[in-house]
Amino acid sequence: MNLLRYLILGLLFGVIMTKSEAVSWYRIQEMFRFDSFHMYGIIGTAVVVGALGIIILKRLKVKSIHGSDLKLTPKKMEIPRLILGGTIFGLGWALTGACPGPLYTLLGYGVYVVIVVVISAIFGALAYGMLKDKLPH
Repeated sequence: MNLLRYLILGLLFGVIMTKSEAVSWYRIQEMFRFDSFHMYGIIGTAVVVGALGIIILKRLKVKSIHGSDLKLTPKKMEIPRLILGGTIFGLGWALTGACPGPLYTLLGYGVYVVIVVVISAIFGALAYGMLKDKLPH
């Protein structure tokens, strides 16, 4: 039953991403060229909703799907690491025209060429997982 809830949330996410035009390559290019506020408004709204969601989760002492306490540990604010990671993420976003969330929405929408980007992202995450202990953190 829990998986059904996640499927419904995923479908809702995909509909919202499509209707808000966050999956549009043109909207993303407008953002990177500073031609439109549209995507900045979506991202800003997501940050506010996410922050409020975390505050609510902490106050209600919500448990994880496995029944354990949620542990939200703050990340270290290491500027070089953040600049490098943000640059890599931003370059990938600008080149592909999508960040990870909309990639799956685009697949569901029938844009099958995105499978190359999804597979590349999965391999990138796997490579990071294997090299994580050897990288400076």
